[in-house]
Amino acid sequence: MTPEQLQSVLQTDRNDLLAVLRLRFGTVPEEILEKIEAIADIDVLERLILAAANAASWGIFMSELYEGRDAFRLVGESFNPIAKNPGGV
Repeated sequence: MTPEQLQSVLQTDRNDLLAVLRLRFGTVPEEILEKIEAIADIDVLERLILAAANAASWGIFMSELYEGRDAFRLVGESFNPIAKNPGGV
């Protein structure tokens, strides 16, 4: 993949992540927009897209956002998008 193609894929993934967040949780704070725009790892962005789609609350997504590159634990009621307030905002 060329550097231009990589940047295009990264920006598409960032846009997809933001779209899912807005759809699920509403307005995305500027600080979070900046953090997402700074992510330059396709695997991290794809994990966060899954987290955004499945996190039961904004708080759970935020925990995942700050978890780091090697995190991948999208299991349990925390990632049941129809759960009733499972330990998060």
